[in-house]
Amino acid sequence: MKNQKYCALLCLVIVAACGRSDHLGKAPSFSSPTGTAEHNAMLSPGLPLRADATGPTDQASLWSGARQSLLGDRRAIQQGDILTVVIEIDEEAEISNATDRSRSGSESLSISGLFGLPQRIDERLPEGASTSEAVGINSNSNSSGDGSVKRNEKLTLRIAATIVDVLPNGVLSISGSQELRVNFEMRELLVTGYVRPEDISRQNEITYDKIATARVSYGGRGQITDVQQPRLGQQVLDGVLPF
Repeated sequence: MKNQKYCALLCLVIVAACGRSDHLGKAPSFSSPTGTAEHNAMLSPGLPLRADATGPTDQASLWSGARQSLLGDRRAIQQGDILTVVIEIDEEAEISNATDRSRSGSESLSISGLFGLPQRIDERLPEGASTSEAVGINSNSNSSGDGSVKRNEKLTLRIAATIVDVLPNGVLSISGSQELRVNFEMRELLVTGYVRPEDISRQNEITYDKIATARVSYGGRGQITDVQQPRLGQQVLDGVLPF
């Protein structure tokens, strides 16, 4: 039984160390670009949307409809094409709420004359006691609340994304990733979502506010990030302890 406890503790330590083994004593390793959704989309670009003329006359014409021509549309349109995602977030929100409530009440009951009974009862009560005000109740309650929320976010990024799929309705599914290593810290940028072909500009760019179901992740990993994160045991205790 004791050996099983030691083995379980050892497995827990190994699992906790696996997340940092990649940059233990060295810089974080880059993720492999092969096997990703972007790489697979480039390997199988899918069927073209239209058949471009390949005759010698059409190839020599400046008015050819081919994408390689002088006036051709070079915007990303099919699986495997690349476009630029522009992320410019400069938002500020401030919400303030205040409530105030007050209530007071008073109740009084007296039996000054009830068939002469109060007078009879007062004779037998101790000195100073009387039934003229048999019951008296006073209550008072106050409630107030104040809350505020303030957020300020500013982010400016540009990333190249790949069309990984073309949906039946023509909407494009995009995915992009970017990694930048500085010394022993890796900065990661990920973006996914769905865009309409007509929202892509002539510069083959699209802003983040035109991306449906946009998922943008900007973070990193490395030795500095490990120091800023609480230990695994502390995270477990934070989730279990009720106080």
